[in-house]
Amino acid sequence: MAKTRIHHHLRNSQEVEKLVADVLSLSASGSQLEDFFWEKKLTERLDRLLNSQHQAVLDLALDLTFKSQTEAFEILADAIETSSESIIYQHQDETYQALLIAIPIIAQTKYTIPSGPILQEEAAQIVDYLNEFVFCEKTRMSIVPWLYSIDQIPQTHIQTRQLLEQMAKSAIEQSDLRYELKNMPETIAVLADPRFIICTITTLLGHPMFLWQAEDGVRVERSSVLKQWQQATHSNFVRLLPGCEFEVMLPDAFFTNCREADKRIRPLSLRAAINYLETTLELSPAELSCVVAAFGAEVADEFRISFSIKGHPDIIYGVVWPLYDRESIDPEDIDGGSGRNSTIRLIADTLHEAGVVDVFKHAMLFTPESCEDCGVPLFPNRSAEVVHAEMPLDTPAQQLLFH
Repeated sequence: MAKTRIHHHLRNSQEVEKLVADVLSLSASGSQLEDFFWEKKLTERLDRLLNSQHQAVLDLALDLTFKSQTEAFEILADAIETSSESIIYQHQDETYQALLIAIPIIAQTKYTIPSGPILQEEAAQIVDYLNEFVFCEKTRMSIVPWLYSIDQIPQTHIQTRQLLEQMAKSAIEQSDLRYELKNMPETIAVLADPRFIICTITTLLGHPMFLWQAEDGVRVERSSVLKQWQQATHSNFVRLLPGCEFEVMLPDAFFTNCREADKRIRPLSLRAAINYLETTLELSPAELSCVVAAFGAEVADEFRISFSIKGHPDIIYGVVWPLYDRESIDPEDIDGGSGRNSTIRLIADTLHEAGVVDVFKHAMLFTPESCEDCGVPLFPNRSAEVVHAEMPLDTPAQQLLFH
């Protein structure tokens, strides 16, 4: 057994080296023709790794390039996501292209944001609207009858590719697909969060998928497609998200839309947290204090924002502000909380606009820590300690952690 493990480890190490070498070569390319050569080689290697379920190789290659080769990291990250969410599929002497689509709904509520199964009639009507207002003619699609929370969507590139392959086969061959939806992870109860519907769109290779790609007649703009899509589906999402305010985003590629939804929910989560504290504790925003700090192992991966009652040291609430899309935070930008970084400014501006006047920003990078008992993130106080956020003992009703 030991020999098997060593051999497996060495093979993985060699795969990482080859993958990093390919992406470094592509990064150094000086012509479009050479780009095509390395892109083809990289795509073929990624397909093999995804098909053999070598997620560890992908993760290690991303980690290595992230630390030392920023441009190569961005190329590799884009290439892995592309290979995970899109494939070429052969069927009956025809070549098809398939793309995994995420449809985000940005929701907030005073109660609970639903997730879970979508009735067959509801899903069928959403498919009709997608075909009428978003996708081109002669496309085929498959949809998962489930309203996903962020905790339930595929969490790895391997899982994403596997779901895409299953759905692409179902769409192209017009065959039934049974989804394993019974053992979904539990959804964390928060008052501002995205929900997702996942579908796969397929068409013959080289043909347009989206209406804004079509060249017949008058060109259709994305903004026009979005408006018609939102108007058509409004009543459907009112039924799917009772008691919620929501905004439906434009259907688009899986990874792009998942990141965009998470980015757009961040300011909303802060405002929802303030509204919750204002209502629950009968406090005005001006009576709250906030502490903002960057968290990460070597570079900032997220900010954590702590809430306390002005004049009191205890942290009563916390919000995590994750960083996406290569949003890097230079240590110098954290210095003194000076606000030179656009993310730090956005957090502070969002708090100020919501009425919180007292905002303290730490000038250091904290190590991410979570509670050993319940697993929730720990949040910084003014003394640079990370502590458990605890609502006052006499707080009525449900206590929620925003992220």
